Amino acid sequence: MVESEPARKRRRIAAFFLAIDAWIDSSAYELGFRLAQFWETATILSRRLRLKGWRRGVIELLSEGFTLGAAGSVVMLALALPAFEETKGDWRAQDDFAVTFLDRYGNEIGQRGIIQRDSVPVDEMPDHVIKAVLATEDRRFFDHYGIDFFGLVRALSENLRANSVVQGGSSITQQLAKNLFLTNERTLERKIKEAFLAVWLEANLTKKEILQLYLDRSYMGGGTFGIEAAADFYFGKSVKDINLAEAAMLAGLFKAPSKYAPHINLPAARARANIVLNNLVDAGFMTEGQVLQARLRPADVVDRGDRKSPDYYLDWAFDEVKRLAPPGHHSLVAHTTFDAGIQNAAEESLEFHLRQYGKQYNVQEGAIVVIETNGAVRAIVGGRDYGSSQFNRATKALRQTGSSFKPYVYAAAMEHGLTPSTVISGGPVNWGGWQPHNYGGGYSGNVTIMTALVKSINTVPVRITKDKLGIDAVVDMAEAMGVESPIERFKTTVLGTSGQTVMDQATGYSVFAQNGYVGTRHGITQLVTHTGTVVWDHSKDQPPPRRVLSDQALRYMNEMLSQVPVIGTARRAALPGIVSAGKTGTTQAYRDAWYCGFTGNFTAAVWLGNDDFSPTRNMTGGSLPAMIWQRLMVYAHQNIDLKPIPGIEQPFVDQNVAAKAEEAERKQAAEADKALERPPVLSARTTRLLRAMSQMLRDAPPLAPPAAETLSSL
Repeated sequence: MVESEPARKRRRIAAFFLAIDAWIDSSAYELGFRLAQFWETATILSRRLRLKGWRRGVIELLSEGFTLGAAGSVVMLALALPAFEETKGDWRAQDDFAVTFLDRYGNEIGQRGIIQRDSVPVDEMPDHVIKAVLATEDRRFFDHYGIDFFGLVRALSENLRANSVVQGGSSITQQLAKNLFLTNERTLERKIKEAFLAVWLEANLTKKEILQLYLDRSYMGGGTFGIEAAADFYFGKSVKDINLAEAAMLAGLFKAPSKYAPHINLPAARARANIVLNNLVDAGFMTEGQVLQARLRPADVVDRGDRKSPDYYLDWAFDEVKRLAPPGHHSLVAHTTFDAGIQNAAEESLEFHLRQYGKQYNVQEGAIVVIETNGAVRAIVGGRDYGSSQFNRATKALRQTGSSFKPYVYAAAMEHGLTPSTVISGGPVNWGGWQPHNYGGGYSGNVTIMTALVKSINTVPVRITKDKLGIDAVVDMAEAMGVESPIERFKTTVLGTSGQTVMDQATGYSVFAQNGYVGTRHGITQLVTHTGTVVWDHSKDQPPPRRVLSDQALRYMNEMLSQVPVIGTARRAALPGIVSAGKTGTTQAYRDAWYCGFTGNFTAAVWLGNDDFSPTRNMTGGSLPAMIWQRLMVYAHQNIDLKPIPGIEQPFVDQNVAAKAEEAERKQAAEADKALERPPVLSARTTRLLRAMSQMLRDAPPLAPPAAETLSSL
């Protein structure tokens, strides 16, 4: 029987698949056999290598060590990466700007900028200067690799023995890492970064270079940076010419320059210098006989009076100069908007209240920014003590704003057609699973927007944003009003969970005082070369302000905000006889407390909290911040022409308040703890006239020298 062609094809296909099946079976068998053979060989080998007794213990320890080491390396790398991000850019380059700053009246208030020729090489400094610094700051500087573990243990034991902090454990390299790359915030993250960066500096610089940078960049009090500038400021000479007593006094400044600045507290500076001399003997760098003369004849300083440098303001103004200065102009005189009277009042109010109530509320730090209605930044307080911490909390610290963010929400609502009399439910609200609560835990029924803002009801702005605005409209409004910090576009942002600076808050609130305009904030009015050439002028070179709030929205907002100090959460901020407006803010766990307020003349933002973000003791924005704001503003409004808040006809509480305000001032003058009286200030017209006369004198040709016969007759 002849097989058909289709049958033959089917048979060949079947044979093909049978062959593949056979190959798979044989290969699987062969693989299994080989694996079994390998396993048997490995088992026999492992039996030969099996250790017992102490050898096995060593192997187990090494194995666990390698495992933990690998895991630790991954963790260390994760911790190190954020630290190394700080080293981006040309971090070795010193700023080549040299700027002299003048206040609003033309008085010199300080200098900023490091000029390379002002840096004295370490090799040219006297030996006793280097020894005094090392004996006090880091005795084992040339023996460790960035972190001195022995010094850390020694400092810890000394602090435990004294039951207080008498010695620091940070090496010079760690302190330099903090000065170059980090801030003074007391957080674990900062300490971890500091340790990694110290090791990184040791790997990239020589010991001499590290010491040189440390001596050139450290703050030395009196507004000076670097040991050469400090020697000139305190002793009127170069660091190359100072004696041992003077070197000891300078070395004592690194720990607390404000506390031991000799032009402020000479006895404390001399006592600190004596400790430095003890350190020189204890470290074995000098003998008692060598330091005896320095003990008997302590250093005297150049009389600088009690001049206090507004360092936080100068740091911010220096950044502004670097931003504004035209290319090629680095040696400049900057005319600023700084007002020494308001600055002193702001510092005094902060320190007065923190000393009185700081322990009660468990709060240690604060910051203030004051802006005049024309946009001029008059004062910046970046912390309690610049010598202890140069970190500017007013311009760099991002802190949650709490309810002080709500005016941005309500401003957006007013622009979208709502009014202070619009009724909104104050009951529970659910936004995608988020259910915010009011302060105190209760809820309100239907309330007007006026009541919601004045009483700081949380659920109302959340409901308005959820149902009518959207989070983008709120954030866009805050940014339009001058907030420069990045604002998170989350639901919780409505209640102030996004971080902002104090400068941001003062800028944003100043829009309410400046008729709805933004873009007027400035700290520099002119930049002038030392030959008198004006290279930048605010009145000509600053972009024109722009309006962000309509007349109606502005009037509505100021009507509501002016009731907060009267019947709302900021009654302690109410000014005697003067209409003011503002809003309090308190964050979760009482970590941050704010009061931001304004009059027709000034806007001021006040923040209180702790650098380590630890909670305060039930401190709200309506307590200590409002009190600080009120004391400062009472001073700022003395002897000036009061202006009304836009949308509010009178700057006084009622028509008869002028007499009441004068009476209140007389009573306040009799109080023992009242702020110093503010001296009368020049009017804007008089100031312009004096500046014009000054310019005419500068532009006038020099007078010809008198004739010889004239001189002989004198």
